[in-house]
Amino acid sequence: QVQLVESGGGLVQAGETLRLSCVASGRTVSRYQLAWFRQAPGKEREFIATVSRSGDSTYYADSVKGRFTILRDIAKNTVYLQMNILVPEDTAVYYCAARVDYSFPKVQRTDYNFWGQGTQITVSS
Repeated sequence: QVQLVESGGGLVQAGETLRLSCVASGRTVSRYQLAWFRQAPGKEREFIATVSRSGDSTYYADSVKGRFTILRDIAKNTVYLQMNILVPEDTAVYYCAARVDYSFPKVQRTDYNFWGQGTQITVSS
């Protein structure tokens, strides 16, 4: 089991930068692949980015590639999502997710077993 707690959401203006954090706790956190998803009102939860157990491998959705960066701090059991040049279409609840890392990358919501409570990001134009 792993517990995930996100933080760092808020209200920003278009073009600004924001960084989300997700602290993972529990036994053997190092076994888990970590990822970020988001869900906008009336839409399905969508994959954004994922990082491997070691932190050496990353994978991004095309919609955020070049603007968002996922980083894993092994010592702190924390995964970050650095978001640059935010646009109103990035408005959503952002979720941290984890799965045991048998294969990488995994991008489907159903691939992940553990979820945080989510943090809201609103980007105004």
